[in-house]
Amino acid sequence: MHKLISELTRLYLFDEQQQYVDAEGGALPLTPAVLARHLAGEQTVVVRLVSEQGLARTLLLEFGGKGGGEAHWSALCTIANAVQHELDLPAPAVSISGTAFQLWLSLATPVPLAQAQQFVQLLRSTFLPASTDILAVAPPAYVEQAALPPCLQAAGKWAAFIHPSMGAAFVDEPGLDMPPPPAAQLGFLESLRSINPAQFAQALAKLQGHAGLDVAVQTAVPAAVPTYMPAAVAPLVPAPVPAASAQPGLLLQDATLEDIVRWLHARHIEPTFRHRLP
Repeated sequence: MHKLISELTRLYLFDEQQQYVDAEGGALPLTPAVLARHLAGEQTVVVRLVSEQGLARTLLLEFGGKGGGEAHWSALCTIANAVQHELDLPAPAVSISGTAFQLWLSLATPVPLAQAQQFVQLLRSTFLPASTDILAVAPPAYVEQAALPPCLQAAGKWAAFIHPSMGAAFVDEPGLDMPPPPAAQLGFLESLRSINPAQFAQALAKLQGHAGLDVAVQTAVPAAVPTYMPAAVAPLVPAPVPAASAQPGLLLQDATLEDIVRWLHARHIEPTFRHRLP
């Protein structure tokens, strides 16, 4: 748990910002003990993403609300891929909150809130077509406070970071019925890098330049539910089916868990164990 707290702090928190909001709306210190209880599902707290000095280093975009989950995931994929391929920024983290998909961008150096808000607004307006209702169903404003994943939500679902290739599996229900393994959550965060000041300034300037362009330059949302893949990972392609697979194979009743996982991996499918059987 200590390593997971360390990674969350490295990416999304800083000293002047480490506060959470209590039930009355007041600010209390976000100590490691409080954060540990939060991650364990014992006490869910909402963290302020903006410091008292009006600075932010976490850019959080949410895709949820009324409408289909496929449209929300498709919009997230469009933004996530544009962040890397159009703006040349490090891969963001992806999470499910129990009710929505979330995209987490980390800044190495905090920026004024107004600049963070402008960046998020321009991301949406540049890369999501105005002809869709995604902007209406997802909060257009900068998200100033949130519950850091993984955590237990009031509805009984767990919020968690997920591997981007698994997002389409959660379009009907963006939450988990059981707590995610801390080691897996740590694995999703360890390879992430924050956006340095030069990268942020260059990306913001590019977005500002796009803002006056004709809608024809905007990236359209694909009709099919896409898969967002980090830039360092090659897109998955269907694996060729071996000739032997046409013959009777291993019966499911005889297969071990390892057999099933190997079979899925051979077809480039990442299994996700979301439900506990009664």
